[in-house]
Amino acid sequence: MDRTEFAARIDHTVLGPETTWNDVETVLDAAAEHGMNACIPPCYVAEATEYAPDVTVVTVCAFPHGQEAPKAKESEAERAWNDGADEVDVVLNVGRLHEGDDDAIAGELEQVVAAVPIPVKVIVEAPLLSVGKLRTACELAEDAGAAFVKTATGFSEGGATVEDVEIMAEYLPVKASGGIGNFEAAVEMLEAGAERIGASSGVEIVEGYDAAAF
Repeated sequence: MDRTEFAARIDHTVLGPETTWNDVETVLDAAAEHGMNACIPPCYVAEATEYAPDVTVVTVCAFPHGQEAPKAKESEAERAWNDGADEVDVVLNVGRLHEGDDDAIAGELEQVVAAVPIPVKVIVEAPLLSVGKLRTACELAEDAGAAFVKTATGFSEGGATVEDVEIMAEYLPVKASGGIGNFEAAVEMLEAGAERIGASSGVEIVEGYDAAAF
């Protein structure tokens, strides 16, 4: 994998509750310079696509808890697409999953995927799940037509682990996200089967490529 291919697997991320447009500009500038994607809050997507038209813009839906009504998730995904987002990362309702209400989860994921003609990644919050529930979440995402499953929001307990990525990769391409702070950690996730990395340390990760033999 050359540096360009490596950088294109990084979603350079800014999603904190105090994120400003200046923060988003900084992430977009870094993404453009290094060939990364940018993952930003939905309220800034329209501005971002005008400011950096050559950057792949990823945004989130029902973030970070996933407990919005299904129709609200569908509408939020549609709004993101209409604003110019290239990809949407939607949070699965973990409470419903724990209750065993798989039909409700299947329905809402199918609605979101059907609502937009762009890739949908399903955030399953793997650190909160047993292996059995993690497999169920991945099965539901796969059946709904999702493009990826994503490990975590980074706003609950824990983040990406090799073990979770290995399991998730049995179902769909994986975006490993949560606690990936450097090049070595990113490579570990890619070697475990991840296709994409979500991290606020995108610049450090990509620059680490130059100092290491991949």
